[in-house]
Amino acid sequence: MQLSLRHIFISSSKGAITGLGLILLLGGCGDNGNKTPQETPRSGKLTISIDESFKPVIDSQIKVFNSSNPDIKIEAKYEPEAQCLRDLTTTGTRMIIVTRGLSTDEEKFYQDSFHLKPTWMPLAYDAIAIIVNNSSKDSVFEIKDLQNMLDGSDTVHLPVMDGKSATSTVRYAMDSLLKGRPLSKRVTAARSSEEVINYVSENPHAVGFVGVNWIGEGAANDNLFIKKVKVASIRCTSCLGPTYVKPYQANIALRRYPLVRSLYYILKENFSGVGNNFANFLQYERGQLIFSKAYLWPAKMTFSVRDTQISN
Repeated sequence: MQLSLRHIFISSSKGAITGLGLILLLGGCGDNGNKTPQETPRSGKLTISIDESFKPVIDSQIKVFNSSNPDIKIEAKYEPEAQCLRDLTTTGTRMIIVTRGLSTDEEKFYQDSFHLKPTWMPLAYDAIAIIVNNSSKDSVFEIKDLQNMLDGSDTVHLPVMDGKSATSTVRYAMDSLLKGRPLSKRVTAARSSEEVINYVSENPHAVGFVGVNWIGEGAANDNLFIKKVKVASIRCTSCLGPTYVKPYQANIALRRYPLVRSLYYILKENFSGVGNNFANFLQYERGQLIFSKAYLWPAKMTFSVRDTQISN
């Protein structure tokens, strides 16, 4: 048994950029990042579109941030990643939190359209956890096993994801696991990460793909995942020998766990307003510690990873 301490893009084509331009022309200029009347860094309103995969941890971030900034109203919209990116161009959304940054072409698009350069930065490193029913005898997988589930070669397991398109988890599966191939029709599309967990808990042959903060938040013990489902171990592709690991923070930090992705903020604000204030909060100590407590690996703080032995 492995024990580990807790302490421890879709590259944008010309067509995609053109599509954004058409959306902008049809939808109006939206929020161009300019200061609203009477807004200061500590008072005003901020609308954020957030990848639904990160709802538990961002809910916690907003709650703590608002406790110190009661005059700031944050409207959080949890949506598929592709919709978050559209929101940044067509609505009053000034910030998004997604699993990729901007390409050079996308940065140029925002400069040409909004006359500002968006700021974007990684906040933390997340893992896609593979979950199975508590009665399942299969809880140790190779990467090839996951690929077979997703492309339909495996007709025993029922893969479950938070949708079949537009979500960051689906994009990761298609880009990083299937290398551009489409998902099989066998893949079940749930409406949210929470529904993925519920479906897996009720179906013995289901295998779910969810962000690690969904199965770490609310755990009774800091070193344990939730009891509703079983978290599978995946073969470490960078280790010597047949080593199978779970998405513990040490394995995320050391890239021993193979299904790791980054979490970014992208901010469209050309002054020192509430958006910059919240972005700073996410990058500094309190925000980074909240990411840590949610089982993600903070990108902006230095943590040490130490080996330890636990006696049974």
